[in-house]
Amino acid sequence: MTAAAGLGAAGLAAALLADASTTAVTAVAGVVAGLIAAVSLLAGAVRIAPGWRHQSAAWRWLASGTAAWAAGVGVRPLAEGTPFMLTFADVLLVVGAVLLAVGSGRTARRRAYGRSLLHYATSAYISAASLFAIAWVVLLAPLYARSDEPSTLVSPVVCLLAACAVAPAALASRSAGRRVGIAGLAALTAITLQEIATAMARVTTGGALSLAAGLVAPLAFLLLAAAPWASRARTRPVRAPSSVIVEGAPLVLAAVAAVVLVVHVIAKGSERPVAVLPFVVASVVVVLLAKVFVLAVETASMRGGLDSSERRLIHLAESAGDLVLVCDHDGVMREMGAGVEALYGYPPRELVGRSIFDYVHAEDAPGIQAALKTLTADDDLALERQSACRVACRVRAADGTWRPAESVATRHPSEGEDLVLISTRDVSDQVALRNQVAHLTFHDGVTGLPNRAYFEERTREVLARRGGGTTAVVFIDLDGFTGVNDSVGHAGGDYLLSQAARRLRAAVHSDDTLARWGGDEFAVLLESGGSGPSAGSGTADAQSAIDLAERLVRAVSSEPFRVADRDIALTASVGVAFAEDGVPAGDLIRNADVATTRAKELGGRRVEVFAAHMHADVVRRLELAADLQRALLAGQFAVEYQPVVDLSTSRVTAVEALVRWSRGNTLVPPQQFLGAAEDTGLIVPLSEWILGEACREVAAWRASSWDIGLSLNLSSRQITAPRFVETVEAALAESGLPASALTLEVIEEMLVEDADEIVSRLSELRALGVRLAIDDFGTGYASLAFLRQLPVDMIKIDPSFVSGLGRDETLTLLTRTIVRLGHDLGLIVVAEGIERPEQLELLREMGCTRGQGYLVARPMAARGVDSLMRTSLSPLQETA
Repeated sequence: MTAAAGLGAAGLAAALLADASTTAVTAVAGVVAGLIAAVSLLAGAVRIAPGWRHQSAAWRWLASGTAAWAAGVGVRPLAEGTPFMLTFADVLLVVGAVLLAVGSGRTARRRAYGRSLLHYATSAYISAASLFAIAWVVLLAPLYARSDEPSTLVSPVVCLLAACAVAPAALASRSAGRRVGIAGLAALTAITLQEIATAMARVTTGGALSLAAGLVAPLAFLLLAAAPWASRARTRPVRAPSSVIVEGAPLVLAAVAAVVLVVHVIAKGSERPVAVLPFVVASVVVVLLAKVFVLAVETASMRGGLDSSERRLIHLAESAGDLVLVCDHDGVMREMGAGVEALYGYPPRELVGRSIFDYVHAEDAPGIQAALKTLTADDDLALERQSACRVACRVRAADGTWRPAESVATRHPSEGEDLVLISTRDVSDQVALRNQVAHLTFHDGVTGLPNRAYFEERTREVLARRGGGTTAVVFIDLDGFTGVNDSVGHAGGDYLLSQAARRLRAAVHSDDTLARWGGDEFAVLLESGGSGPSAGSGTADAQSAIDLAERLVRAVSSEPFRVADRDIALTASVGVAFAEDGVPAGDLIRNADVATTRAKELGGRRVEVFAAHMHADVVRRLELAADLQRALLAGQFAVEYQPVVDLSTSRVTAVEALVRWSRGNTLVPPQQFLGAAEDTGLIVPLSEWILGEACREVAAWRASSWDIGLSLNLSSRQITAPRFVETVEAALAESGLPASALTLEVIEEMLVEDADEIVSRLSELRALGVRLAIDDFGTGYASLAFLRQLPVDMIKIDPSFVSGLGRDETLTLLTRTIVRLGHDLGLIVVAEGIERPEQLELLREMGCTRGQGYLVARPMAARGVDSLMRTSLSPLQETA
């Protein structure tokens, strides 16, 4: 007995020593972990980065709770021997738990759970009460039954309630400091579990916790110590759990608690529960009912607000001129805005229950059906579902007209049914404006015909579709239109162009495209190879295109145009180009333009069909123009002089200045480059240079006591050039040549084409004292009329008349008539192109006073004229 007692006492002593050692270890671990966590949290709060200041206070609360818990853990071993079941250490532990709960909850940057404080409080209470009921039935009730002091359960219950109260906010937080909050909640949960284990140990064995159970809380606090520094690495808010999970967690806990209670009641039978449990259950039921009531009120308020918002939206849309309606996925209209009567003339009641497809154009219906199907797709097609889409369609109004509209359709769930809200706007004005802009972009404002841009695009389309074939382009240029604007004004010119467009349109088949190319040019695209009666068969050949071109010429020149009470007669030059396989549209149009230019050069009022050599001629002319520019800058031109003699005395009375171009070692004839110079405008600076050179030479000869005059040809471009009269006056002044010694020659065609401006400029020159001559007299249109209108000093008989003298009686008679006419009018008559002696004799016999030609003298350089002047011989004497 004594030995056994001794052994039992020894074992009891060993057990007490072991419990004391475990308690000490857990106490030391708790104090160390708590202090580390408190220091870490305080350091993190002090060194917190800008933008995280809202976390500083929360971390200080966590540090305070951690310190209080560490103090409680450290004091607890000393209080174990006291006669009080709820010691001072337990109070510190409870205070620490409460402070940890406050800190964990404040880590949330904003209220993250629920829509209001009441909603949050009720959810937290339901969660805490449900967990308390579960914990009470499973763990605390047996302890309560065994415990002599119910106060032993105060600490576990308080910790449990604190954890439940703060869990929703910490878990649902979207703040960047959410990790610290969760770590605080984990520490609080560990404290709760440890306090429950401690209470169980006190009640069951009266001993201390096991080492493993005692280290749970310290490890949680070490995790809390690391959380502030892990959170500092994140700069963006984290993703919180789904609101469905957070909102549903309290209800799930309540359901689990109810199941546990039911099972407990069934298992225990008639055993009377502790009074607190019915109170908790009753309070949860009351809170749930209150929450349901509040949610119903909020739902009704939200529905009322939604209905009010819908009404305001509809009113706003209708105020802006939109029509708002609601329909289902089949297009049946459920609601209709009052604006439909103003927009389309339908009473709203008449449309409700009808299908929108009864009022939408059949071509637009498939697009609307697809949009409705996409908006109201089933859940298994949720990936294809859209929230809104835009649809353009045509709507039939009550008067039967189709009006363009733009609609925006959005999903509109209502009372469990998936409907569609459609806002429709009448865009008739916008469509009309767009059509007008498109018309103005591709049509000419004067004639109403398609313009150049449209013609080019249409030509490309036709060639791409047909690849050439019998496709042709016809260009029409109005001859003589240049002077129309000057004579009747630009408004009159535009009116003439509109008349010409009507005539051309009447001559062109409806399948072909007539356009105004620009200025006084028109273009026709023959898609079927021709027009007129035979074009409809589609078998028309190239001849039908030429027939059309000739009809266009006749349409323009058949009768004069009536403009500003005046009759204006015009003709047309027409070019035709046929498409070959693979020819670009630009080349086809260019070829027609080249053919038109060729027709104009040949005198106009004719049709020319493009040939390859025409383009080559154009290229050569462009190259020639470039060479002319360089030659003028390089001084490659020279002036030669052809003497004009008095036929009765054989004395040289004047010289005619002629330009010569030495292109390298080749002498270029004037007829090859003067036309290009005229077209490019280079004739103006070239003529000015010739005038200056010739005036200086003749002035020098006159200074040597040789009474000699200068004759110079003028082009129409030179006469109409700005400051032409001033240029002539300056050349005379610089050279010292008297104005009476200068004779300027013009051809009759120039007087006919630009009569008003040419006559005005020549009259100004006549006022300076310059003498005027009509060159190539007898070949123009109205010689006698202009002899009366313009004060002329000289006429020069065209060489075509002189060449027939002695061989052609008609030409001889005409030449004699011209000479007599000149004498009767008091004019000097000069015969050009004298090459045979019999021509010279006949001219002398007719009384022609002066002449020039190869028989008289060939053109010569200035030194040749000097030699002629020194010998004092006339060219006729040298010839003889």
